[in-house]
Amino acid sequence: MPLKIGLISDSHSYFDHKGSSYLQEVDEIWHAGDIGDPAVLSLLPKGIPLRGVYGNIDDAAVRERFPEWQEFELEGVKVLMTHIGGRPPRYAKGVKERIRASRPQLFICGHSHVCCVEVDASLNCLYMNPGAVGQHGFHQMRTLLLFDLAEGKITNLRVVELGKRGVVGQ
Repeated sequence: MPLKIGLISDSHSYFDHKGSSYLQEVDEIWHAGDIGDPAVLSLLPKGIPLRGVYGNIDDAAVRERFPEWQEFELEGVKVLMTHIGGRPPRYAKGVKERIRASRPQLFICGHSHVCCVEVDASLNCLYMNPGAVGQHGFHQMRTLLLFDLAEGKITNLRVVELGKRGVVGQ
């Protein structure tokens, strides 16, 4: 049975019922940073494990709860996650070296507010940035990613569009 993952980022203190509705059936929620007010986490579906990293806007309360980097293996998939990661082939300073050292199958970051999934053949990993679920920023569309992990594979990847930024209650 695959493990269902909901990947979000850049909530910037905002999360709504529409986003929550897509996360009701996942087994884990991963947040790639810029949570904002930690109270926003109480808006996530209850009882679902949460993994996360802090972002550049996050205060001491969020930084006490989440690390800058997460590295773990689940269902045979090695994952490396941070907030500011750049994008293939132009990663943020030190990130490419960290990916090379860790050798994950999946590298996740946020920060850009741009949803992007691509294979980085030079590092032999899949790059994911879920975009932004929040209202703050320059992005046009609020997005999140849903995917499954099973037997060392990432499958059933879907981009979910939550509506245009700045329009509440879509």
